[in-house]
Amino acid sequence: MNLHSAQNPSATAATPLVQAQGLEQVYRVGGGLFRKSMALQAVSGVGFSVAAGRTLAVVGESGCGKSTLARMVSLIEAPTAGQLLIGGEDAVRCGPAQHQGLRQQVQLVFQNPYGSLNPRKRIGQILEAPLEINRRMGAAQRRVLALEMLLKVGLRPEHYDRYPHMFSGGQRQRIAIARALMLQPALLVADEPVSALDVSVQAQILNVLADLQRDMGLAYLFISHDLGVVRHIAHDVMVMYLGHAVEQGEKNTIFERPLHPYTQALIAATPSVQLGALRSAKRIVLQGELPSPLNPPKGCVFSTRCPLANARCHQERPALQWVENRSVACHEAQHTASLIQPAAHAAFTTLKE
Repeated sequence: MNLHSAQNPSATAATPLVQAQGLEQVYRVGGGLFRKSMALQAVSGVGFSVAAGRTLAVVGESGCGKSTLARMVSLIEAPTAGQLLIGGEDAVRCGPAQHQGLRQQVQLVFQNPYGSLNPRKRIGQILEAPLEINRRMGAAQRRVLALEMLLKVGLRPEHYDRYPHMFSGGQRQRIAIARALMLQPALLVADEPVSALDVSVQAQILNVLADLQRDMGLAYLFISHDLGVVRHIAHDVMVMYLGHAVEQGEKNTIFERPLHPYTQALIAATPSVQLGALRSAKRIVLQGELPSPLNPPKGCVFSTRCPLANARCHQERPALQWVENRSVACHEAQHTASLIQPAAHAAFTTLKE
């Protein structure tokens, strides 16, 4: 069962802009002379939906499959299996012409703004490049649209003729966001877009993203490992571990009462939410290292690090089920909720103040 099919069938929501079901990505690695290649399953059976004007945050440790998921949704990589619909159109099995049109509807913002901008191009040239390739319009019209987009992200017209090295990190990320929006996409995939920035600059970029979403009706797939950032930007949260989605629901539901032990551990380990009762309450603490995706655990993928794991957890992979207004994959979901609920609620209340 994937996450999409585990959702409450009676729940009502806006028509999804993006729908994914059973997405998988398998890489063949380690092949060579007299050696067989091995299968590395980076993403396994993940499903979700994102409606226009909403943000789905995907969180988890490095190596959990977040960036691989971002590349599939942004159509940089085709999934090994599964279904991906964008605006109701099949983005996996479509023809070349349809694929090109869908790629214009989904744009990607990278983690490193300087690395994603051509240092030899002026800002105006960088912003106009998508229009020059995909739109039939004159240079004067492209310039007008580029200047308008600079204003939308909080930059000034005089920045049009400057080079990327003449800007701060936060300004460069604003430029990267502006370039991603030049084709008026419906979905913006942001892969750790503020992790390389100072805390004060992070807040500015998050505010820019929130304003753009409100004004343009954008949908965001926001990749992050920082739950403090997620608390500010997201409407919904999907927690991933070793390529699997282990918990998904509305942000408030996840933060106030996390049911999966891994979600509880992430909240407990986040400095911005490790407050008050959370420090003294009994909570899940991660032990050991993330297992190799080349040799994942037989049962629950989190069983090797979960202090609540039993024999069933080590043998049987839990299916996603609808519990307390969210999807969760854990045999002990009801039991783990009692271990952290008061602490998590206190931390979340402090964050909202």
